[in-house]
Amino acid sequence: MPATREDLFNRLEELGISTTTVEHEAVFTVEQSEELHRKLPGGHTKNLFLKDAKGRLFLIVAESHAMIDMKRFHKQIGSARLSFGKPDLLEEVLGVTPGSVTALSLINDETGRISVILDEALMIHDIINCHPLINTATTAIGRDDLIKFIEATSHEPLIISLTGDSDAGNTPTTDA
Repeated sequence: MPATREDLFNRLEELGISTTTVEHEAVFTVEQSEELHRKLPGGHTKNLFLKDAKGRLFLIVAESHAMIDMKRFHKQIGSARLSFGKPDLLEEVLGVTPGSVTALSLINDETGRISVILDEALMIHDIINCHPLINTATTAIGRDDLIKFIEATSHEPLIISLTGDSDAGNTPTTDA
């Protein structure tokens, strides 16, 4: 049974992590989130649940406007060719539905199937905004606390430049 939002907030509290959560209409894409992003300070995320040709699973947590070249990205992380993971696999491993993928869903990957990759451009922000397991709310969490949470779920995040461009956060996205 996947963790509930209440389970997530209890775990964050156990870890001594303070957060602030704002409720809103459901958002499924970066474009739908734009108005919300203007109202909430900090970095905003785009999350990709990927599977490579060898069956390895990845959670990419990128700055919301990062343009990731999916045809070359697999070489950067040393994986086989990547594709988006199917919704049933997403629910099985991370306990969330499409549109609600978030770094906070790692609470549900108790067997460590996911390799976590954080965008270097996202990590410049002191505050990072993530969905709390559902896309009808946004939770602001400190950058260092997000890493603390990820590590507490027995994942070791890899922080890399996903675009190779230090201005990645200022470029429009083509993949929502």
